[in-house]
Amino acid sequence: MATDSTTPSPNAPPAGPCAMVVFGAAGDLTSRLLVPALYNLAAGGLLGEKFVLIGLARAPLTDADFRAQLGEALLRHATAAVDPAVWDALAQRVFYLEAHFEAPDTYARLRRRLAEVEGEFNTGGNALFYLATAAEHFGGIVEQLGWAGLTREQTDHWRRVILEKPFGQDLASAQTLNARLRRDLLEKQVYRIDHYLGKETVQNILVLRFANGLFEPLWNRNHIDHVQITVAESVGVEKRGGYYDRAGALRDMVPNHLFQLLALTAMEPPTCFGADAVRTEKTKLLEAVQALKPAQVPAHVVRAQYAAGTIGERALPDYRSEPRVAPDSTTETFIALKLAVDNWRWAGVPFYLRTGKALTRRSTEIAIRFKQAPYAMFRDTPVERLTPNYLVLHIQPEERISLEFGAKVPGPAVRMTGVGMDFCYNRHFGGERAIGYETLIYDCIMGDATLFQRSDTVEAAWGVVEPIFAAWNNSMADLLTYPAGSWGPQQAEEMLGRDGRQWRSTDHDSCR
Repeated sequence: MATDSTTPSPNAPPAGPCAMVVFGAAGDLTSRLLVPALYNLAAGGLLGEKFVLIGLARAPLTDADFRAQLGEALLRHATAAVDPAVWDALAQRVFYLEAHFEAPDTYARLRRRLAEVEGEFNTGGNALFYLATAAEHFGGIVEQLGWAGLTREQTDHWRRVILEKPFGQDLASAQTLNARLRRDLLEKQVYRIDHYLGKETVQNILVLRFANGLFEPLWNRNHIDHVQITVAESVGVEKRGGYYDRAGALRDMVPNHLFQLLALTAMEPPTCFGADAVRTEKTKLLEAVQALKPAQVPAHVVRAQYAAGTIGERALPDYRSEPRVAPDSTTETFIALKLAVDNWRWAGVPFYLRTGKALTRRSTEIAIRFKQAPYAMFRDTPVERLTPNYLVLHIQPEERISLEFGAKVPGPAVRMTGVGMDFCYNRHFGGERAIGYETLIYDCIMGDATLFQRSDTVEAAWGVVEPIFAAWNNSMADLLTYPAGSWGPQQAEEMLGRDGRQWRSTDHDSCR
């Protein structure tokens, strides 16, 4: 896996020859994420001179038009000052093809364009097809690529496909899509991307767990009381109402982002740091998550929808008043789950997951709560309670790791207070802030699938949430409401309260 810094890593060679073809290149994903990430790779010396970008979209643009649009987008979304020389060199290898995805002629013209850039830029016949499109186009595009012979690999070149989420809408649709992809692609050619896995703190979970004798012996039911995973967004649905009202928080976030964090946190050590070994353990972990029975869903799942409220100085309307949202929508914008992992390491340890929109603040973190130390020796002192011990992996908006523990307050009396230690990535390592896609694009070009989901992992994740959808369809769970700017409905707090626990506050000071 590459570093997310824009400076060259001594351990990461420049990516090899490649033509990257982006379907849906006129969309927000390309301008906001892909182009800044490609620029960062180029600025860091990780994108070779034999790299070419070809964008496909319906708009009638010339190569010059497309380059100008991407250049303007880069200035808006770059993570650091743009070096004109770096961008100009990259822009000269950017091309555009007006295309309709369902038209066979599109793929014949794409085949000719790939041959042209191979001759001019020595891309070696290697092609990376990035499907930055609506999910309903995935199967059709791959099928057309197969008919045109564009997915066929030979000994001297490779062909790979990156798919954005959502990968299916439920277990059945995910299985159908996997089967359709297998008609034209080998599993090793399919890269199902999850941008959360491009973040340094997420990648560092495995290093933290398995490379440190300090933590590895404690990572089990004997020492850990419970685990909390929070992915909170302070924005509403914004311009995504049409998509979001069909998806909802459970479908949009849990089988992918939250379950990837869960799998990395709880998986068994792989036999090596290879792609198949890591992904096998992640799949085994998700297969060990106990599927909820219909009668358990009301007590283990809280679903809610945001009402009007204020976040900071910004007023948000009721979700049902958002553009392209049905006025009688029953779509959840918040979900909280209590799950159990049925294996030896985690028996009896609950995992609490929550995600939602229009919450108090943007925050993604994994909080590992350790079991309480015995209180006996403090029985005759003024100490009223022991400070909870948390190891917290902060993923966004900052990337850092903090440890919370108790310490004695100076003075003659035995008084205790909570203190913390912080490791902040930017403060320690320096470097420019990254998009998160740099590592994922680089790894795909290099053929490292460690951070990408395998078909069985995807299906295992959908298998966990499938019973929840079934229970909702049978009206076994009420849709609650919460005011925008809160941390969700009170019932989410009560779910932990019944276990004698509470959500950890994410309103903690940063390490800046």
